[in-house]
Amino acid sequence: MNEIGTLYVVATPIGNLGDITQRALTTLQQVDAIAAEDTRHSVGLLRHFGISKPLLAVHEHNEQQSAQGLVKRLLAGESIALITDAGTPAVSDPGAVVVQVVRQAGLKVVPIPGVSAIITALSAAGITQPGFYFEGFLPASGSQRRKRLQLLKAIPSTLVFYEAPHRIVECVQDLHDVLGGARQLTLARELTKTFETIHTCLLTDAVDWLNADTNQQRGEFVVLVHPDLQEKPDGLDEETLRILQRLLQELPLKQAVALATDITGQKKNELYEAALALKAASPD
Repeated sequence: MNEIGTLYVVATPIGNLGDITQRALTTLQQVDAIAAEDTRHSVGLLRHFGISKPLLAVHEHNEQQSAQGLVKRLLAGESIALITDAGTPAVSDPGAVVVQVVRQAGLKVVPIPGVSAIITALSAAGITQPGFYFEGFLPASGSQRRKRLQLLKAIPSTLVFYEAPHRIVECVQDLHDVLGGARQLTLARELTKTFETIHTCLLTDAVDWLNADTNQQRGEFVVLVHPDLQEKPDGLDEETLRILQRLLQELPLKQAVALATDITGQKKNELYEAALALKAASPD
């Protein structure tokens, strides 16, 4: 009886082929077959390193079916490497369903770590605040994208997105409109490739920068929205603070707080503390 095989999740370069690890090469040379997001793309990578193995197509439209086929091959004793077009599989790329199904079948999954566009971008962005939230690709629809950004707005950490070149300008415009122009943005484009660009600016300036040179709209993007460092009283959203601030411009503090309580439904003591902070920060 054959031993049960192993699924290896193998990270491959995101551009510069020199970034592949020795362990990744050894694994690709030793497995029985390679499951790839785009077999046509993977042929070039494997040919460059002199690797010839049967290729199995695993893309987002056939993941469930492919996963079942891979389980059968693993149970028959084959070892299989899972790769994506670039970077680490199953992270905003096909592969997550495959890994899930293989693990649920009680089979072994071994990660072979390597390049990740997320970490590559973060390492060069110079963001000193700890923590980040990786969203992946935002919805393609503008209304759905803005709706999603509203939900992400309250997250205090760096927000990390992937974006395609044909949507980058409208995506950045929506980031500005929903998150405000005062937050910093880092656009990391074509990482590890010839025309790599890592540019940081305020969100209010980002669309103009992209439009000033259409070459900067080409290639795959990692988009990093830096944390919002503007101090705000805890527990109150921006709309509540806007209402409170407007009332404070027209009314004495106690009246403003009482009216804001009625309008927003927020706790009076929280609004009172916020009003004191807003008054203290006022230049008047």
